[in-house]
Amino acid sequence: MSRVLVIDDEPRIVSFVRRALGADGIAADGVTSGARGLELALTGMYELVILDLLMPGMDGTSVLTQTMARRPQQSVVVLSALTDVETKVRCFGIGATDYIGKPFALAELLARVRARLRPNGSVGGEALLTAGGLRMDVRRRTADAGAGPVSISDREFLLLQHLMSHAGDVCTREEILADVWGCSFDPATNVVDVYVGRLRSKLGAYAVETVRNVGYCVHA
Repeated sequence: MSRVLVIDDEPRIVSFVRRALGADGIAADGVTSGARGLELALTGMYELVILDLLMPGMDGTSVLTQTMARRPQQSVVVLSALTDVETKVRCFGIGATDYIGKPFALAELLARVRARLRPNGSVGGEALLTAGGLRMDVRRRTADAGAGPVSISDREFLLLQHLMSHAGDVCTREEILADVWGCSFDPATNVVDVYVGRLRSKLGAYAVETVRNVGYCVHA
């Protein structure tokens, strides 16, 4: 059974989400303290963490930052009343897997959680994607540019999947941000560039090509 950790300072939300997940066949633990939530998130016991941002003491941004620093593969879905693009982009930049605004629809929350807990990640289709000299195993969440497979994070996976699915085409920052992060384009954000840089650090400088003033491309 999949196991999820819910971190929110509102006990009624923790209880409500835990019951809903349990009814859906997903085991869930819940805490109302950011510090305790961080402690549990770092144990590696949970496939997914659902995290509030506005909490007294240690806030959710601090929990997210420290979790990603020590467990970069951990999937974290932010569940917050803060719904501005700047906050969303900042959380995605830190490493959040998904972002849901409060008030939220339970059906949407469950659907997104189920998508993140699928054995082959949040996408369907083939288990192995190839484009040019790149190979990506969608079940193991690894990518190989010829030097052997390396692990990639959820967001790196989604970004590389988008680029490989459009191999040979130039993908603009606007469409990448909309498809991979679910955000409207913000000309001030560099989150796409940051994640392209992370992919290059793992797969090599030429894994993703920059098309000046347009976007990025993976060769077919």
